[in-house]
Amino acid sequence: MTTRWLTPEEQRAWRAYIAATLLLEDAIDRQLQQEAGMPHMYYSILSVLSETPECRLRMTDLAEQLKITRSRLTYAVARLEKDGLVRREGCPSDKRGSIAVLTDEGMTVLERAAPGHVETVRAHLFDHLAPQQVAQLEEIFTEVAQALQSDEAGSTPEDVPWRRRSPKSCS
Repeated sequence: MTTRWLTPEEQRAWRAYIAATLLLEDAIDRQLQQEAGMPHMYYSILSVLSETPECRLRMTDLAEQLKITRSRLTYAVARLEKDGLVRREGCPSDKRGSIAVLTDEGMTVLERAAPGHVETVRAHLFDHLAPQQVAQLEEIFTEVAQALQSDEAGSTPEDVPWRRRSPKSCS
């Protein structure tokens, strides 16, 4: 098999992508650590739970949505549970499974952290893009994500979790 090396244009695009994603993730993590005392991953867990019916989600589904391993999620949820932000409940349909539930305290922490987080994302990403570039960014990364998830049969843009989210309250 012959290696298909990146063209100079592809190499520049790849390196720009790597630099931007690392710098953006670092900026988001720093902001959340300073203002909310938690890493981006923990914020993401609280955020996903806040957007689900009754603010609860089976741990395996939560790991899938966040694109992390179950063991990494278990560790993070244990920490959030210790802080009173999340609780775990047994899964009634599967005794081996568990459900992560956002607590009222977790929702309060999320609501306090969200404005600073959104401002950081806006300042470091969206404020540098024209509206057409935002649409292109969504199109590009939706396509990449779908290609990476191609083993899931029949995936359409509407099937991509982040395309169908809308904020909900836990009450």
